[in-house]
Amino acid sequence: MPSSTLGIAPLLDAFFRRRFAAAGLVQESVPLDGGATTVHCWRFPPGASEDLPVLVLLHGFGPPATWQWFRQVGALSRRFRLVVPNLLFFGGSRTSDKERSEARQAEAVAQLIRAVVPAGGRVSVVGTSYGGFVAYHLARLLGAEAVERVVIASSDLLKGDADDRALLRRGGADRVEDVMLPGTPEKMRRLMELAYHRPRRFAPGFVLRDLIQYLYTDNIEEKKEMIKAITLGDKDKFQLTPLPQQVLVLWGENDQIFPIEKAFQVTRQLGATARLEILKNTGHMPQEEDAKRFNEALLNFLLPAPISSL
Repeated sequence: MPSSTLGIAPLLDAFFRRRFAAAGLVQESVPLDGGATTVHCWRFPPGASEDLPVLVLLHGFGPPATWQWFRQVGALSRRFRLVVPNLLFFGGSRTSDKERSEARQAEAVAQLIRAVVPAGGRVSVVGTSYGGFVAYHLARLLGAEAVERVVIASSDLLKGDADDRALLRRGGADRVEDVMLPGTPEKMRRLMELAYHRPRRFAPGFVLRDLIQYLYTDNIEEKKEMIKAITLGDKDKFQLTPLPQQVLVLWGENDQIFPIEKAFQVTRQLGATARLEILKNTGHMPQEEDAKRFNEALLNFLLPAPISSL
């Protein structure tokens, strides 16, 4: 992100980082691939109780992890050892590798897990939007021996060309990158209208320009390549098959990025181990619009049921 300290975006960034620090998380930049790749993450501190399970949170396309999970880390850090990476080309994570697919992102997260989680430890994973694509690949890559439970939130694993065309009609754009990487206040305002069920009705142009400069100018070419390299919908490269893990599919009822009908299709395709929970009065960002219900859904799914006292 740009180094400027002026404007509202740096203040928000500092606030979100403080939320992560208050949850007991520490920052670490982890070198991988012999130094060719670096993944920046917020993670449980050394010496954290191994009685707590490990939970990996994978953010979506857009702002870095601190901006997307700040409403979750406080509640979840009391019950889990959290690992919250910035995906490659977000928030300080980099690679010299030219591969840009979501499967490559999953490989980097898998390496990160091996580096920070004690040997033999299992993890559960939550991915939202693009992070859901990565979470699915991660669960397949590591298998049930390493990944215990999977949450796919607001993430159309069956996304194809027809879905992209429908998104472009809703977004009034010619290319997906024009929707997901806004370069003007008008495009930023439209993205917010698509992402939130109840977007802020008035956002001054200077505020939106500040957010664009702070959040959407780093690694812009790499991010365009990432959008084009998504393998979902390419039947030669990707087939959505059931996972061996228990899967929770979480979706906002009013999602305009990935409409609600895709939630039912994804859940059916994931098979008998998957179940769907719909969060009413939320859009593509239910973890922000109704953090209480989103967090409750995660905890109810990820934690074992309490043992009866009878």
